[in-house]
Amino acid sequence: MKLQKIDPSIQAIQDFIIDNNEIEGMFGDGKSIAVSPDVTIKHSFADQVYIRQMNLKKDYVIVGAIHNHLHAWFLMSGKVIINNNGEKVEHIAPCYTVSQPGSKRLIYAVEDSVFVNVHKNPSNTKDIKELENEIVSMTIDEYNNKTK
Repeated sequence: MKLQKIDPSIQAIQDFIIDNNEIEGMFGDGKSIAVSPDVTIKHSFADQVYIRQMNLKKDYVIVGAIHNHLHAWFLMSGKVIINNNGEKVEHIAPCYTVSQPGSKRLIYAVEDSVFVNVHKNPSNTKDIKELENEIVSMTIDEYNNKTK
């Protein structure tokens, strides 16, 4: 599925974060997955599976990258509001859903929350940069080239 554009409200928030990433609490340059000391990420592995757990604090906003593949995600605890390519849905733990290729999410943590993505990992690599390159794209052009 080719992507034509990102939801303008998600893009505007991402651009604001990028333009102000020197301000305390703003992280991201739009070129790679941002790392924040306040948003802990736990990486786990099973045979051909990569599990990425993100612990979000109440009132945090995350703008995710574009997901390249169909995958499942679980909200283990907490409550979030997600804008996924323009569709806004409130999720209350415990719950899960299947994320479609081309998904780009803005996540607002209404409560402290634990969010888990489960991705395929056919090579069983544990190299996080390699996995991120396979799993997500940072731009529409990158996504469209990877998913031809």
